[in-house]
Amino acid sequence: MKTTIRRMGNSQGVLIPKPILAQLGLEDEVDMEVENDALVIRRPQKTVREGWANASKELAKAGDDSLVMGEFGNADDAGLTW
Repeated sequence: MKTTIRRMGNSQGVLIPKPILAQLGLEDEVDMEVENDALVIRRPQKTVREGWANASKELAKAGDDSLVMGEFGNADDAGLTW
């Protein structure tokens, strides 16, 4: 597909047709880089531990956040003051 580069404020840009955005699953953000003289636009990679905080809250709400291995301490923990 051939398209034109358009002026957008002080920058220039290319409009991506809605069907292409939908086909690629692109929404609000993209990762963009230059590879071998080509502009490459990709879906952003999920960040490490993305969604973990919400998942933990949901587990706590459901009462399913007990320790998997149970409580166990070190031999010298009895002398510690918390």
